Amino acid sequence: MVNPNESKPPGAVVGLDDQGLWWPTLPLRLSVDEVEQHKRPQEEAGKPELVKDINYKLTYEWVILTTTLPANYDVYRQVVKPYLQKTLLELTLGVNDNSVEKAEPVSKY
Repeated sequence: MVNPNESKPPGAVVGLDDQGLWWPTLPLRLSVDEVEQHKRPQEEAGKPELVKDINYKLTYEWVILTTTLPANYDVYRQVVKPYLQKTLLELTLGVNDNSVEKAEPVSKY
């Protein structure tokens, strides 16, 4: 599920969580009988785990190029509020310009 700038995406029902993200509904839990029915002889039935994989990405325009780079939670928080207020940001890129490391509001145009 894509969470654009803290906006509620279609299909989201759970959120906002501690990191400002929305989530889809959780799948139904299988009964013990259903788990045992699907396991192979060499397998053990364990406790189900919910794995949440979060990938932060920042898309920006520079001159005529539009670029999307990975970021982290801290950069996401640096971007979301200024973005919603239409504030220009100065980005600090990582090694070989392969990620966004920092985003700060531009003080001068």
